[in-house]
Amino acid sequence: MREITASGQTVEDAVKSALEQLQTTEDQVEIDIIDEGKRGILGIFGSKLSVVHVKQLKNQIEEAETFILEIAENMGVHIELNTTVEDNFVTFDMQGEGIALLIGKRGQTLNALQYLVQLAINKDGKQFYRVMLDAEGYRGRRKETLETLAIRMAEKAKRINKKVALEPMPAYERKIIHTALQDRSDVTTESGGVEPHRHVVIKLK
Repeated sequence: MREITASGQTVEDAVKSALEQLQTTEDQVEIDIIDEGKRGILGIFGSKLSVVHVKQLKNQIEEAETFILEIAENMGVHIELNTTVEDNFVTFDMQGEGIALLIGKRGQTLNALQYLVQLAINKDGKQFYRVMLDAEGYRGRRKETLETLAIRMAEKAKRINKKVALEPMPAYERKIIHTALQDRSDVTTESGGVEPHRHVVIKLK
């Protein structure tokens, strides 16, 4: 992170000078006013310049990208990263050979990496971001698989006339199951267990 001390006739002038030198904008910096200055007689005699210290904040998204690339490299996988930002929601999509290693069994490795990226991007950051880490469209395929599973398990609950407990899943995957069955009149869903073993239970209404 770069930082600079700048001066000007006013605090605003000093800040403007610092931003120009850092080639950034005010929302990307932290400003500390060292001296507010003094105008002096007739605005000239005895005047004292305003002095500010401006520190450029880290770019959370760029640092998260670097974090992801370093993890992949340490795992022996060369990837390209596509980043999409919508408000405070960031999607990182990884592409490359050997991507299956970063996904893991039923997305377990990908989920663990996503958790780490969520922590990394918000560490000491000014803005809070929610993160989705994807790998060549895996999340979309997984969503379709879970929706199919939800319907199949709902039919099983009806057939055996008993509640059915699914395998443990992260919160956003449980939400897919809940959403897939929320409009049905014959079954209902709830979450049970304690993390990391929290799971969806499907039962008859």
